[in-house]
Amino acid sequence: METNKTDKDILVKGIKTMGITLICMFLGPSLLYVAFTNEDKPLYIPLIILGIIICASAIFFAFKGLNTIMNSMFKKK
Repeated sequence: METNKTDKDILVKGIKTMGITLICMFLGPSLLYVAFTNEDKPLYIPLIILGIIICASAIFFAFKGLNTIMNSMFKKK
């Protein structure tokens, strides 16, 4: 009878990815807020583009991190 054990190296990798997600989840909306409150500034468009890219990367890293954590717990070797 084989039991699944958590692969700690892969779990740590997944937690690090979730840390990147956490940073992006705060940075992206903050940049968007700054951009939308300063519509008359010259950096309006670049800040909106950067904020949207960071928000999209937060979603990507969230899925990647959760998938990595799930693989560390449930994937058979």
